[in-house]
Amino acid sequence: MGPTLDANIGLLAVAPFAAAVLAPFIHRLAGGLASWILAAVPAGIFVFLLGLIPVVADGGTMAARLVWVPAYGLDLAFYIDGLSLVFALTIAGIGTLIMLYSGAYLAGHVHRGRFLGFMLAFMGAMLGVVLSDSLLALFMFWELTTITSFLLIGFDHRRQAARRGAIQALVLTNIGGMFLLAGAIVISQQTGTWEMSALRGMGAVLHDSGFYGLLLTCFLVAAFTKSAQFPLHFWLPNAMEAPTPVSAFLHSATMVQAGVYLLARMSPSLGGTAIWTGMLVGFGGVTLVWGALGALRQTDLKQILAQTTIASLGLLVLLIGLGGSYGIAAMVLYFVAHALYKAGLFMAVGAVDHGAGTREITVLGGLADRMPVTFIATALAALSMIGLPLTIGFFAKEEMYAGLAGGDWRGLLTLIVLVAGNGMLVGVALLVMIRPFLGETVPTPKKPQEAPIAMLAGPLLLGAGGIVAGLLPEWLGHDLVAPASAAILGRPVESHLTLALDVTGPLLWLSALTWGMGILVYRQADAIRTLLRRFEGALGWTADTVFDAVMFGLIRFSGAVTRLLHHGRLELYLAVVFAAMAVALFGPLLAWGGLDWLVPATDLGDWRPRLLLLPGPTPYEWGVAGLAVLGLAAVLAAPTRLIAILSLGVQGTALALIFLLFGAPDLAFTQFMVEILSVVILTFLMTRLRLDDRDPRPFEDWMRDGTLALVCGAGVSLLLMLVLNGSYDSRLPDFFSATSVPLAHGHNIVNVILVDYRGFDTLGEIAVVMGAGMAIMALLRRRKKPALPDERRKAAP
Repeated sequence: MGPTLDANIGLLAVAPFAAAVLAPFIHRLAGGLASWILAAVPAGIFVFLLGLIPVVADGGTMAARLVWVPAYGLDLAFYIDGLSLVFALTIAGIGTLIMLYSGAYLAGHVHRGRFLGFMLAFMGAMLGVVLSDSLLALFMFWELTTITSFLLIGFDHRRQAARRGAIQALVLTNIGGMFLLAGAIVISQQTGTWEMSALRGMGAVLHDSGFYGLLLTCFLVAAFTKSAQFPLHFWLPNAMEAPTPVSAFLHSATMVQAGVYLLARMSPSLGGTAIWTGMLVGFGGVTLVWGALGALRQTDLKQILAQTTIASLGLLVLLIGLGGSYGIAAMVLYFVAHALYKAGLFMAVGAVDHGAGTREITVLGGLADRMPVTFIATALAALSMIGLPLTIGFFAKEEMYAGLAGGDWRGLLTLIVLVAGNGMLVGVALLVMIRPFLGETVPTPKKPQEAPIAMLAGPLLLGAGGIVAGLLPEWLGHDLVAPASAAILGRPVESHLTLALDVTGPLLWLSALTWGMGILVYRQADAIRTLLRRFEGALGWTADTVFDAVMFGLIRFSGAVTRLLHHGRLELYLAVVFAAMAVALFGPLLAWGGLDWLVPATDLGDWRPRLLLLPGPTPYEWGVAGLAVLGLAAVLAAPTRLIAILSLGVQGTALALIFLLFGAPDLAFTQFMVEILSVVILTFLMTRLRLDDRDPRPFEDWMRDGTLALVCGAGVSLLLMLVLNGSYDSRLPDFFSATSVPLAHGHNIVNVILVDYRGFDTLGEIAVVMGAGMAIMALLRRRKKPALPDERRKAAP
């Protein structure tokens, strides 16, 4: 059964952009209530998506299609199945709470309205990624997430660190976007479709094609840059320069999850091979361990959480690579669990920073008495991160262990990596939950106080959501996990989630081992941090420093090229342009025999071109030609600059008369206008110089410029003669004559050609003229600054 058509699906990704445009105006009108008003947009999307859960749980799908570029068969196609529904629900639900949090977090900020607009656009871009069925539409929204994240990370543009983090994220993720576009084009050429829903049954076609390796490389690079996989992970911690609401949204449900979604979506088409599994499991496992160690090395709470996001992204990629019903179900569960607890923890950290004035874990302690609500929210989120029973994180951990229990040595090695990575994440969760809130009270830069309710509602609801979801495993498995897993695996999946715990099986013992390792990591956190920092210092470089070196080298190289090519000498610029013109004229003529028509016209050795044997010009035509030659000679022999300018006008006027005599009045009129303007403008410009002087020029310049002028003039003349010497092809004029009235409704064919058939060309010319006119107006209206007293005294006689 095909998908159900619903035009509202396409509006889900458009609505946040419309609200983003209105956000600054709403903020001016409503002030502090703007965030509550704007939060209604993601809230409405969330409610609408909730109504689709029963349909998707029963195996249904929904689609919408908007005509985009019909000439090339491109449509904006949107598609909702189990996978896109889970991601869209997470984006809209967390986005609603983030909007409320943002309004309170940036209370009193002069650019709060702009920030809310950026956040809504960020949300719309991510919704577009997960709802798009067309690969081109996905690429478009993919790049929009890059642009909007750049604006959000660099929101506090006065700080160099914020600007650097924004540029770094933009550069790396944009490189991935280019790989995504290349992969989409190759897939379209191989399969004849842009739509991912149509690719589900074409896995064998892609696997057997000679382009499978190229496709795999393109999509893996795109996903790895976006989802911060090792060694392309270093941009994500630097993105913490963004305000806390951005970090909470970016790390939980947007931006970094786009790569995970892409890998999950393309699994039916590109997955199932040994190289797919090896690459995802290998890079995912390394990223998991690296991120967990990176979190233990940090002391800033936001940086700690950022590093755990890297680890969690690696875990998600690893699970997609494992595949199978257990691995994919664990991926879906862990995605939801991670989104809930990570957004909640970031919001709680923002509340700590707001209330205590610092995020340094080494100078925090005893905040639970003065910030009890923040502590409760942090504890609820941390419990799901730890994976204790009756939380959604527990079921995610059980599923990933169940898929590897009793496997071969590869499965055993992967299981060891999972237990080690999860154990370190448990230790980090204990650090975030205990160190700032329990123990002795430590003096802080600000007297600790609770954040506003809008900043606490989000972490409380998200932390509670992780517990409630863990109490409803049957509903969670049947209505969300199973449909999403089926969309990834391409076959029906039965859920086996239940509240019943197997206390005798190996899974609980693996969980206990993970918790025990986490407690050990927590107790030895300071020693581990010291050891890791010593190792980092001994290493001396990181991927971050390599990026800086590459960017510095690129800037130096660009500067050298600029100094070489843009040296500021206008005469050399013109010489290069005309030399290139000469090559462009004579190169094809010589290479393709374009001068073969220059053959003797008679047996007497007359080598004149046949075209010149036509009846001679009339006397008045000779007169106009003589006037043109006279003007040219006057320009060359002009004793002063003023005479040269006027002589140039004479030569141009003669050229306009030639156009008029040979039946081109429109062109003649244009030439007259150009000549008049040229003379006037040159006269104005030259008033700053002495017009009664003659510019001395070395003989070498005369030879260079004269040679170029003669060669280019001869080339243009020969090319025109060659064109006129050929047979006349009337197909294009006939087409213009036949279609100018019925299609363009114009009787002046020249005007129709300029406005309709060459519409974009003419539009570009108008834009150039308008830009030049605006620049001239700005220069003419620029007032000279009054001279300082010292300067006036110096200028006085």
